[in-house]
Amino acid sequence: MRVIAGRFRSRKLKSVPGVSVRPTPDRLREALFNVIAPRIAGTVFLDAYAGSGAVGIEALSRGARHVILVESNPNALAIIRDNLESLGITDEATLIPGSALSALQNYGADIAFLDPPYEQTNEYAAALLALSRTQCRLAIAQHASRAPLEEHYATLRRTRILRQGDNSLSFYQPDSAGE
Repeated sequence: MRVIAGRFRSRKLKSVPGVSVRPTPDRLREALFNVIAPRIAGTVFLDAYAGSGAVGIEALSRGARHVILVESNPNALAIIRDNLESLGITDEATLIPGSALSALQNYGADIAFLDPPYEQTNEYAAALLALSRTQCRLAIAQHASRAPLEEHYATLRRTRILRQGDNSLSFYQPDSAGE
């Protein structure tokens, strides 16, 4: 796994061994950041269910001011720490061990990326509802293409869906936000 673009372009990242963590494929990560590129500079980016931290690190590489990485798996937390240290960016990141749902309510972010385990379908609704009660301007959920998400979660409205094979990205903004 590698950083795709920005100041850490082509730098290798460690990934979590085994099948307990499902990394966001490079192609999907590239498509995600192509879509949000105009909005990323200077933001606080939250990567919930962070795994290796690749999505949050990509956000920093492309101009986010700070990243919040939330992960409950102890092995993944160690990998995230290693990745942040190898790039020398520990001061640009906040690593939160534990529940993503708690972090979503307690840590403000401009942009939030959600990638819970696909089998935990209730996490999507709970996480998006939690984000609807914050000042988050853009929420992106990675999910199985065969398991579409709702159009609305409280004040968040889906504005776009990007499908790539088995994976999809659903983009949500507050109802009052224009495109």
